[in-house]
Amino acid sequence: MTSLNSTSERVTEQSVYRKLNRRLLPFLLLCYTFAYLDRVNVGFAKLQMQEDIPGFTEAAFGLGAGLFFLAYACLEVPSNLLMHRIGARKTITRIMVLWGLTSASTLFVTNVETFFVLRVLLGVFEAGFAPGIILYLTYWYPARRMGAVMGIYMLAGPIGSIVGAGASAAIINGFHGIGGLEGWQWMFLLQGLPAVVLGFVFWKVMADRPEDVSWLSRQEKSVVSDVVGESQTPHHASRFADILREPAVYLMSVAYFGLMCGIYAVSFWLPTILADNGVTSTTQLGIYASIPYVLTIPVMILLSRRSDRLRERKWHIVIPTAFAAVGLTVAAYTASSFAIAFVALCVAICSAWGAYTVFWAIPSHHFSGTAAAGGIAFINTIGILGGFFAPTLMGWVKELTGSTQGGLMTMVVLLLGSIAAMLLLPIALRNRTEVTA
Repeated sequence: MTSLNSTSERVTEQSVYRKLNRRLLPFLLLCYTFAYLDRVNVGFAKLQMQEDIPGFTEAAFGLGAGLFFLAYACLEVPSNLLMHRIGARKTITRIMVLWGLTSASTLFVTNVETFFVLRVLLGVFEAGFAPGIILYLTYWYPARRMGAVMGIYMLAGPIGSIVGAGASAAIINGFHGIGGLEGWQWMFLLQGLPAVVLGFVFWKVMADRPEDVSWLSRQEKSVVSDVVGESQTPHHASRFADILREPAVYLMSVAYFGLMCGIYAVSFWLPTILADNGVTSTTQLGIYASIPYVLTIPVMILLSRRSDRLRERKWHIVIPTAFAAVGLTVAAYTASSFAIAFVALCVAICSAWGAYTVFWAIPSHHFSGTAAAGGIAFINTIGILGGFFAPTLMGWVKELTGSTQGGLMTMVVLLLGSIAAMLLLPIALRNRTEVTA
């Protein structure tokens, strides 16, 4: 089925998805906001932690920030395959409660080794959350709606960064010394525990599949089943083993890896880059660090909706990625001019997040069943390694040269690799269709 035929049916679909959007997306956005915040808030605590923790060097911070992603990557595929079998409620509740407790426990860090251990544990417990929610959304939404859906869900990244910048600065300054704790310790506690609460709320209010909910009528459930079925073409891979034999999935992974490197390099190191440019006040750092992400929100929404409306993905990823590469290049070579470098970073951040949002509409269109569970997790696993590679490399380069320029230019090369992979992807998908037809 490619469309609903009558006007009444089309109206029914619109009304059903307005209801789904209201019931699912705000809560999932809130959950992912805290997930993203608990990944990157260490970047805002870094400058204060360096004063309190012996041996907390630039390289140690970069390695610790990256270890989260290494541990996360190791368990993503098993977590998503398990979720496909046992359901989202059990999986997401377990993930959120354990990661919230671990993130809050970062307040107990007194040395570099403890910091490393907790970052690894955070990665282990949070593994599978992001790809799990993406898989969960494919149970409810057809591929042709996924661009706009991702445009809302992925707002968690910029919102988490805004909250991370503003709230983290406020907590670090306002709670310093209360109860004998440093401000950064309060930050981890107050930003980690909400995830525990949200985990139990997820168990209470969410359902595994559309057919399990009581707030959809039988007709509405039928509409959801029909439109989701549109995405299941005869050429879809349905087994995880099939996915691993397809060049297309590796091209998607390469493209996603480059995007993640660009995004996480800036996410973790933006406060440091700003400090290198003379922004030393914690409050000022919070304000400046939030500006690019405020600008990113409308870009993500408009780009994803335009991509859905035109049913076009490739150029909605390639062009923003090119802008991100240009922005990072300009920022790397204009560090002496704060205004120019900051505008360039804003362009890079907006563009990379816009491309990232549209990207996730592609796998859901080509994978189904167990292949969707494993394929989405596999792509995210390769991509999330960029979260290990990027901050670790940036830390080493900063330690060796005293500058972030070399690290930023490495991210530019990886973004160009993403562009090349996206340009080759349609060829791989076309060959895949010809082989399976």
